[in-house]
Amino acid sequence: QLVESGGGLVQAGGSLRLSCAASGRTFRRTFSTYTMGWFRQAPGKEREFVAAISWNSAGTNFADSVKGRFTISRDNAENTVYLQMNSLKPEDTAVYYCAGSRPGYSVTDPSQYVYWGQGTQVTVSS
Repeated sequence: QLVESGGGLVQAGGSLRLSCAASGRTFRRTFSTYTMGWFRQAPGKEREFVAAISWNSAGTNFADSVKGRFTISRDNAENTVYLQMNSLKPEDTAVYYCAGSRPGYSVTDPSQYVYWGQGTQVTVSS
């Protein structure tokens, strides 16, 4: 239901912009009502929250580790959510997943998200 793109290999200090597009007729019709989030998972580690944005873009949340470096945005007309990642560090290396959750649930808890993408690899070299 979600398709991520934009991952790749970048040097430390560089930037990447991830995109996540909703697919599927049902989800596309309701995309604008969902809270959207980004999570990441590094090898041998649990999936962790990165950022989230409310259905109307009025509210955003970020993990402490990415505050001031990452921004999240969405375009409901295009059924797409973005993650702009600046000043990347080697510790940002992970598979990044976007996910959709109905409003009213904890945005940092991956179990509250009902739609998931397949993930896109981000590798930051030192």
